[in-house]
Amino acid sequence: MEGVVNAALQRYLDQMNAINLQSTLTCPLCGHSDTETMPTDACQIYYDCKGCGKALRPKQGDCCVFCSYGSEPCPSIQQTRQNGKIG
Repeated sequence: MEGVVNAALQRYLDQMNAINLQSTLTCPLCGHSDTETMPTDACQIYYDCKGCGKALRPKQGDCCVFCSYGSEPCPSIQQTRQNGKIG
């Protein structure tokens, strides 16, 4: 029984630690939203809004458009948070 509980606990912990690669970007100008897959190898510093066509750039202090306008921060920030380095 203990092995089953440990396996279930490990699956739960793996899900909690998984990096979410989907983020919904919302344009601050027109409010249009689109769910996009975030790159894992670089920060995305430009995004053309599919609603109004405005080229979005990160807000000052943010590394990418997902950190500024997304429902989820970029994978590198998620990983850093999981490692307990920032809140």
